[in-house]
Amino acid sequence: MAVRGRMAVTQRPMAAAAQPRVAARRPRTSTLLVVFMWILVVFTIVPEGFNYPRSIPLTPGQQLLNQPTMLVMPSEGSPLSRAIWLALLAFGVAVVASKVGATRKLLKRANPWILVFFGLAIASVVWSIEPLITFRRCIRSGTIILDSLAFALLARDDPRMMQRTLRPIFLVILVGSIIFCLVNPELAIEQSAATELAGAWHGLSLQKNGLGSLAAVGLILWLHAWLSGEANRLLALVGMLAAVICVVESRSSTSIMAAAFAAILLVMLLRSPAGLRRYLPYLIGAFVVVLLTYSLAVLNLLPGSGTLLSPITAITGKDLTFSGRTAIWEIINRNIALHPLLGTGYGAYWVQKPDSPSMEHLVRLYFYPTESHNGYLDVINDLGYVGGFLLIGYLITYVRQGLRIFRQYRPQGALFLALIFEQFIANLSEARWWNSLTNEFVIMTIATFAMANVLLYLQRQGQPQRR
Repeated sequence: MAVRGRMAVTQRPMAAAAQPRVAARRPRTSTLLVVFMWILVVFTIVPEGFNYPRSIPLTPGQQLLNQPTMLVMPSEGSPLSRAIWLALLAFGVAVVASKVGATRKLLKRANPWILVFFGLAIASVVWSIEPLITFRRCIRSGTIILDSLAFALLARDDPRMMQRTLRPIFLVILVGSIIFCLVNPELAIEQSAATELAGAWHGLSLQKNGLGSLAAVGLILWLHAWLSGEANRLLALVGMLAAVICVVESRSSTSIMAAAFAAILLVMLLRSPAGLRRYLPYLIGAFVVVLLTYSLAVLNLLPGSGTLLSPITAITGKDLTFSGRTAIWEIINRNIALHPLLGTGYGAYWVQKPDSPSMEHLVRLYFYPTESHNGYLDVINDLGYVGGFLLIGYLITYVRQGLRIFRQYRPQGALFLALIFEQFIANLSEARWWNSLTNEFVIMTIATFAMANVLLYLQRQGQPQRR
């Protein structure tokens, strides 16, 4: 079915039937909205004042874990940092308060599990082993959630606002990282002699794995722009090239695998033959099962884990200890056993002080990892098995909403699904889920509320809503 001139961009015939009618003239974008989104995203990537730590000699344990320095999880920001976060919080509150009716409608379509998680995180101040730290993490998470909600509210008439805003940000960060590595390699490139660290780029991010994850998301955004025709092809090519350079030079094997998997999935979703389309939801379901099995095997919760993991370790180049991460997981699992139901409090475990249970890593492993290097495990450690249940509910609901959008608005649904599957893989060796200190939490929260906005947009356009 041909799509008439009201479409903003020309869609390929195979995808045209699935598209809603999108206005040719883009809705006016609030300059203030774009400015605050730039601040929110960039501020969670680039350290304040470009204060990059210089590389220091590593212990053997640190070399196994790919730790560039003895980084400490920040527990308190500088006056400038607090001022910026207060401004971001005020922006989110002001927008939500000014659009109460629209907020109610959006929340009815939004993934409810992220709001229940936030409620549990706030409640965990009561039983937290570090109540003040938990409270500060909740303020930060609440700010991110409110700003993401405000973003969706102000993007009401533009279902593609998310990628149109994020793509330039990631392009600047990735190109800036390449320039930074060329101009000042001492600060932007790891100087360690360790095999897995030597020459690895971290660019404008603090760690090589951070740059790898950013590059993976950037590749998804710009590959999607190329496949959907939403951006100039030359610009999309530059964006993809910058992302590939950064993810390869970061030498983050998990990010490389996540980027490759997400890119292949995105191509399949947007370029699959007509006869294969009806089977795509089942294929995605199979991917979820495979990733769940892999995550259980990684945590050594399935018998025969070594056999299950041998193909993955061959692809990623990691041994069965996952670069020393299994030693960390063993300590974390013992701590979880002490607080199985509700955990030790949101963000309260990784506090580098003498009486913190996390100091056991220094005693037993002679280094301090700052995170459990597994997003699923970190959530359970913070919020117990109740938190783990909420995470599963959030992920299942996200995938279901993504599939619903995919059936009605193929390019947008494909983007949401590619983003979540990249995070599925990334969180197997990095703690990103609901971690308010990471940029990935910002991106996925924006995507979560953007999906609710797209569902409302489709409803207004007269598209059938399947539950």
